[in-house]
Amino acid sequence: MTTFFSQLIAGVSIGALLLLIALGLTFTFGQMNVINMAHGEFIAAGAYTVYVLQGLFAVSMTGFAFMLSLPVAFIVAGTLGLLLEVTLIKRLYGRSLDTLLVTWGVSLVLQQLYRDVFGAPNVQVKAPSWLEGGLAIGEVNIAYSRMFIVALVIIAVVSIWAFATKTVQGTRMRAVVQNRQLAECSGIKSPRVDRTTFFIGSGLAGVAGVGITLLGSIGPSLGTNYIIDAFLVVVVGGLGQLRGAVIAAFTLGIMNSYLELGTDASLAKVIVFVAIIAFLQFRPQGLAVQKTRALA
Repeated sequence: MTTFFSQLIAGVSIGALLLLIALGLTFTFGQMNVINMAHGEFIAAGAYTVYVLQGLFAVSMTGFAFMLSLPVAFIVAGTLGLLLEVTLIKRLYGRSLDTLLVTWGVSLVLQQLYRDVFGAPNVQVKAPSWLEGGLAIGEVNIAYSRMFIVALVIIAVVSIWAFATKTVQGTRMRAVVQNRQLAECSGIKSPRVDRTTFFIGSGLAGVAGVGITLLGSIGPSLGTNYIIDAFLVVVVGGLGQLRGAVIAAFTLGIMNSYLELGTDASLAKVIVFVAIIAFLQFRPQGLAVQKTRALA
């Protein structure tokens, strides 16, 4: 039972990280049909933001630097995403394969930039002292760092839900997701909505990068370890569907955790991929589907 609950906790934390990464892709891929392979490098930008800020502050202010890095990483990664949308992506709407190739090239450029600035070897980010150790429940120990990641994801999901359902800009975003042409006919400026969505989605990737620093060292290719799994969450959850992304992320995270217990990491990935392919044969639209009305 101890092993069972330990793997469950590990799976939940993995799923929480996948969800935080996939939140941005859920809207950019679902709304704009853009396959952004540079999303992983926005994650790395957020992680390096923590590293830079901790270098600017004294060791005694490590916790303050870490918390400050959350909004700063959101702005840094969001700005990178906005620049990508304004300079390249806006010229490629409606050409998904072209966006995949272009953003893949951008990701390679950003990886090399990180190597030139921070060096090729991985670097270590120091976790705040109040996140060291864990909470013991019987024989199960829950690391404070993993609890923090889950709490961070809950705050992000609630914030995105509130933004999408309670604000004018969020309503416009959902309108563009459901029917871009009809939204434009209603007077909504879809290019402005696209820029806002890209900024928010990329910013969330930066916040995810901050969370990843609690799990180990970071390097230039950090994002490539997560980007494929994040796209799987989007596809399985349903394009542009927050509820589906939540279910898919935690399901995949827990599956990975338990499969790795009985096999190894590589074989567990293969089994998960096979399960996803089988699922999509029966439900290609994903877990959640946007309900729309159409003329008979």
